[in-house]
Amino acid sequence: MIAAAIISGSANDRLLPQGRLAGPMPWIVAIMIFLTVLACAAGIALGEGAATMRDAVANRLTVQVTEADSERRDALTARIRNAVGGLPGVTGVTVAPRDQLIRQLEPWLGGDAQSADIPIPALIDVDLSAGGPGADAARVSVARAVAAITRDARVEPHSAYIAPVVTLVRTIGWIAFAIVALMAIATSFVVVLAARGAHSSHRGTIDIMHMLGATDGQVMRLFQRRLTRDISFGAAVGLAAAIAIIFLVGRSVGLLAGDLMGSITLPWWGWIVLPTLPILFIIVAWFASRLTLQSALSRSL
Repeated sequence: MIAAAIISGSANDRLLPQGRLAGPMPWIVAIMIFLTVLACAAGIALGEGAATMRDAVANRLTVQVTEADSERRDALTARIRNAVGGLPGVTGVTVAPRDQLIRQLEPWLGGDAQSADIPIPALIDVDLSAGGPGADAARVSVARAVAAITRDARVEPHSAYIAPVVTLVRTIGWIAFAIVALMAIATSFVVVLAARGAHSSHRGTIDIMHMLGATDGQVMRLFQRRLTRDISFGAAVGLAAAIAIIFLVGRSVGLLAGDLMGSITLPWWGWIVLPTLPILFIIVAWFASRLTLQSALSRSL
């Protein structure tokens, strides 16, 4: 009866008078959860962005007609467009307007970009069917058709240009996930230190509880309840702060133009994963504190 009274809720507050907000552990956990959620969100968003960029250009080719003579260049462009448009696996052929190319070159060439003395290659965008053997065969067919018409044209897949960017984005994403794993390990260490500190600072209270008939399991539950409450509070604060930052950053990214930044978004399932991180951390902390207290109590006998 005495032991049961000792581990009751009101007795818990009297035996462990340290307030929830007084100790540093809840705030340390809050900071670590905050960084963990941000790192996980960055990893998910970067992975999604890499996949989006890869899919967007995987089935696209660009034919560059580099003929210097404008009339011959226009004639070759028309022939290539007609020849490529009828190939199996080709879903669309678009010739980039010359005015658009000039606008894109003006930041480097200035007003000279509109000069007829500067030969601007004609660009033909070729859209292929979905990936697989059909798309590979279509790429080969396009290259052969263009080579049969002129040697002054190059067929270049968009994926060749975007591949280094996709690799970089994926690498940064994996680094973010590695940070999540390191944070989980660090949180376990923090909980172990906090459990050991709680056991050492309340050693006299534990001895009195043992003399009154409390078992190790009852004492362990008493300390675990306080540690879990502190960790849960810190996890909630860290998650709320991280979600707020993600919303602010996402809103800023949404205002930026460009396919690269626009593709880096957090998918719907990411909003399901992020709230589960604090729960997983609390479970890990619960087991870490339990093992630590069991070891400490067994040594104190």
